[in-house]
Amino acid sequence: QVQLVESGGGLVQPGGSLRLSCVASGFNFRVYIMRWYRQAPGKERELVATITATGGSTSYAESVKGRFTISRNDVENTVYLQMNRLKPEDTAVYYCNGFWWRNDYWGQGTQVTVSS
Repeated sequence: QVQLVESGGGLVQPGGSLRLSCVASGFNFRVYIMRWYRQAPGKERELVATITATGGSTSYAESVKGRFTISRNDVENTVYLQMNRLKPEDTAVYYCNGFWWRNDYWGQGTQVTVSS
């Protein structure tokens, strides 16, 4: 059974940090491109960060470049999103996604709220 389980969300003040985790199971994690998306209320889902199957390449949305870092651990089947200098506009539900060939897997999401 394929599963992607996110954790690490919560309430944080502007300027603070959070680290999201996504643990994968049920598929060959190491060959998958892994991504983090987010969706704020009333807005479309937005691609935040991508990491290739080998972890050799990463890319980011302009809005998070220099503040967020995506990484992966293929031994633990986990992808991370380190979020620093958080802003109120980063408030959203964050989703983990795994993509390879015709397979496109999603987690259930974790809420991140940035507010004072």
